[in-house]
Amino acid sequence: MYKIQTLNKIATKGLDIFPRDKYEIASEFSNPDAILVRSAKMHDMPMGDRLLAIARAGAGTNNIPVEKCTERGIVVFNTPGANANSVKELVIAGLLISSRKIIRSIEWVRSIADRGDEIPALVEKEKSKFAGPELKGKTLGIIGLGAIGVMVANAAIALEMDVVGYDPYISVEAAWGLSSKVRRAGTLEKLIREADYISLHVPLTDDTRGLLNYEKFKLMKKGVKILNFARGGLVNNQDILKAIEEGLVDRYVTDFPDETLLKCEQVIPIPHLGASTPEAEENCAVMAVKQLRDFLEKGNIRNSVNFPNCEMDISGNTRLVIANKNIPDMVRKITAVLGESNINISDMLNKHRNSIAYNIIDVDGDIPDTLMHRLRQIEGVIMVRCIKPENN
Repeated sequence: MYKIQTLNKIATKGLDIFPRDKYEIASEFSNPDAILVRSAKMHDMPMGDRLLAIARAGAGTNNIPVEKCTERGIVVFNTPGANANSVKELVIAGLLISSRKIIRSIEWVRSIADRGDEIPALVEKEKSKFAGPELKGKTLGIIGLGAIGVMVANAAIALEMDVVGYDPYISVEAAWGLSSKVRRAGTLEKLIREADYISLHVPLTDDTRGLLNYEKFKLMKKGVKILNFARGGLVNNQDILKAIEEGLVDRYVTDFPDETLLKCEQVIPIPHLGASTPEAEENCAVMAVKQLRDFLEKGNIRNSVNFPNCEMDISGNTRLVIANKNIPDMVRKITAVLGESNINISDMLNKHRNSIAYNIIDVDGDIPDTLMHRLRQIEGVIMVRCIKPENN
């Protein structure tokens, strides 16, 4: 019986995928086999010795101590693309409210609620204060062409915007889904020089932190509008406030409110609503649960942020999954131990990602505890599991 701990409210549609004869689900487990999480902070959370995996029902994993998990052989999953449509729709709303001063106009109309018969005349007199340009024909620069960036680009093309994208690491899958009308920028600087609107869709890493700063703002078109529905740290808050004050940036729409931003009238802060739709929460939960089940029951890995993708159909009556440091001679050492115990390998797959290698090994016969102990004693081995297909 696998024990699954939930640290946040996870959509029932996802949890219902767990068969109750194999899984126990609760929020109070002290030593679970796996954890399902959304936004709960885990960096100071103790992790039991049974913990095999953490699945984030969402894309970002900044709330999870990924490096610590990697060292312990704990696989961390996320759900890229599951909330993409939800975020895309909010980005389109962000484009509109950055241009048309819709929020400010609504606030003004509410302020004249007590003016009675004067309201129609006041509206006609004052409406020009809230005028703004159309999106059609304007240039949208998209930094990052993953699942969300591609959907935003295609939606903007449908709105008859001129779209230019920058992503030196675009995947083949993303490229296939991208409209042929999206122009490619060879450098970040080229994109930001010509865009009327810039939308960020990259993860927050050491390389991308403060990606948009004062030096970048000085290169942009005067009056550019910045949209950030990716991660707060991608934009230097002090620098963008300075750029707004100097007239370099006209509006900043962000899904990541910060105290330093809230007093600036030209910042439009949104309370992290990107994935806050019932559809997105369900999609993320379903994807996270399916990935957890495939890993716990078959050892397969899809959409991990710290381990390589590694999937193989089961061909033997016992499956070994072994994680080890990505150093020379590990496969030989592992197979040598199996060979010395007369264990026949029916199929095997080895993949690596950065400092971690992962092996799926299907064998004929059973694996005794003494052999499991020997495998764990191999220098460089981080994690060893034995899976019996008939139990799945």
